[in-house]
Amino acid sequence: MSLEFLITSFIVVISPGTGVLYTLAAGLSRGGKASIAAAFGCTLGIVPHMAAAILGLAALLHTSALAFEVFKYAGCAYLLYMAWGTLREHGALRVAGDTDRRTAVSIAVKGILINILNPKLSIFFLAFLPLFVSASEAQPVARMLELSAVFMLMTFAVFVVYGLFAASVRDHVVTRPRVMAWMRRSFAAAFVALGAKLAFASR
Repeated sequence: MSLEFLITSFIVVISPGTGVLYTLAAGLSRGGKASIAAAFGCTLGIVPHMAAAILGLAALLHTSALAFEVFKYAGCAYLLYMAWGTLREHGALRVAGDTDRRTAVSIAVKGILINILNPKLSIFFLAFLPLFVSASEAQPVARMLELSAVFMLMTFAVFVVYGLFAASVRDHVVTRPRVMAWMRRSFAAAFVALGAKLAFASR
């Protein structure tokens, strides 16, 4: 497991997106248990996107140097796109409280649907996973499954932290525009730096 994969995954997971916002909303409006259910649902919602990436790309990694280059630069482009999207988001963490009664199951199901219906995830994993699998890897599918499992575990852990933090600090972070602006700029800079690093990656 490369340090580059862990760092890149962590940056991707902690960046504000649909799943993060939903988990924050659950923590802010319903408390800690609801945020854990939301984190679990959002993590399960990643599975179809990872499966599609693994099934469609494993065979190419052994046979095509061109495919490696194409996916490498697709990954760079996507990281730059994420940086731009992060900078353009304004007020992303203004979460309204939900007063409806919801069970943990219904919260988790909604989290699953939020990520399944997010087309950006499929594009991301198509560009992301192959960059961390060597062309000489004897079992590329097994390697991708291992990377996917680590990514999902990291996603769940980070989302739980987000949710529990939101539940305990309801009025101190989300309502401060300057803090949110600083976070967006930091995430954008990290995406640009990772994109530049991937541009110079070799097989």
